[in-house]
Amino acid sequence: MAAAYAATCNRGFVFGPHFRGSTRHISDLVKSNGRRIFLVDTLALVRKLEAQGVPSKQAEAITGAMTEVLNDSLENVSYSFVSKGEMLKNEMTQDSNLSKFITQVKSSQEHHFSLLQHETEKLKSDIEKMRSELRYEIDKVTAGQRLDLNLEKGRIRDELNNQNQETTHLTNKLDREIHELRAQLEAAKYDVIKYCIGTLASISAVGLAVIRILL
Repeated sequence: MAAAYAATCNRGFVFGPHFRGSTRHISDLVKSNGRRIFLVDTLALVRKLEAQGVPSKQAEAITGAMTEVLNDSLENVSYSFVSKGEMLKNEMTQDSNLSKFITQVKSSQEHHFSLLQHETEKLKSDIEKMRSELRYEIDKVTAGQRLDLNLEKGRIRDELNNQNQETTHLTNKLDREIHELRAQLEAAKYDVIKYCIGTLASISAVGLAVIRILL
């Protein structure tokens, strides 16, 4: 039985001396779908099972089942790992994506920086324009106030001159009136003195006449 089962196996490789010095034949069990090949020493496994008292058919069935499970397990494990080529491809893809991302970030930063610089220049221009307009308005208001102040100074100066002229005129008029009044007072004083003298003379004459009459 073991010889018949071994004959059905594809003998692909022959290893050198085993641990005990005997030559071992390695058979490979290929799955029916042919997706992956794993080398398994099925003959040695069958003989070990037979040595343990397992019948040949059961040993072959157990060996086949174990080989199938091992193949499936190894295949599942192989699916869990990535080949070096795929890893390099993924690394290249990641590097390309990273470079593209860095390029996009730099382009976006440059674009935003350009927009920010443009907005800054526009803001500076607007500020300078507003500053010029404000300076013009301030100069205009200052010039208007200066003109109004000069006009007001001129008006006040004219009023002061008019008041000075009026004051001078009133002063001169008052002086003339004072002189006239003084002259009138002098004339009246002279008249009073003359009247008093005349009165005294009249009284004296009357007195003398009375005295003559009495004497």
